Amino acid sequence: MRLLADYFPLLLFFVAFKWQGIWVATAVAIAGSVVQIAWFHWRGHVSAVHWLSLAIIVVFGGATLILRDETFIKWKPTVLYLAFSAILAAGKVVWRRDFLAAVMKDIDLPAPIWTRLTWAWVGFFVAMALANWYIAFHFPTDTWVNFKVWGGIGLFVVFALVQGLFLARHVIEPSP
Repeated sequence: MRLLADYFPLLLFFVAFKWQGIWVATAVAIAGSVVQIAWFHWRGHVSAVHWLSLAIIVVFGGATLILRDETFIKWKPTVLYLAFSAILAAGKVVWRRDFLAAVMKDIDLPAPIWTRLTWAWVGFFVAMALANWYIAFHFPTDTWVNFKVWGGIGLFVVFALVQGLFLARHVIEPSP
């Protein structure tokens, strides 16, 4: 259920795009993000990730609608991925903390593994930002939308599964 709630605005964007095009899809994504925040608030907790995503969709989606220029909505994923990457990198370099350890607090790992995991996610987010930028500005909008939804979700799932396999070897089991 959480996965569906996380991807709710993106899936609405896809359906609206296929049905009515980029302008309606952008408006639906903004509205869907507001509904998503309300849902998480009602359920008890809105994460910083969701607030950041809402802010970026409102700014870039709003610019798309006001200026009638789809360039802005195409930049949204790149900006979001680079923001995630910068936050994780700054956490490690500036504050000497692995923010992923705070997010994944139920998993006990040695410090060097958290560091490797953090840098792997930084690299993944940079790669996703570059892929989004390239596809958004070198292919038709329909191709970009398909990549943004299905390619993005697919790459996240594959990367998370690979990370899970890596982490399974390093998880510290609690003492009996």
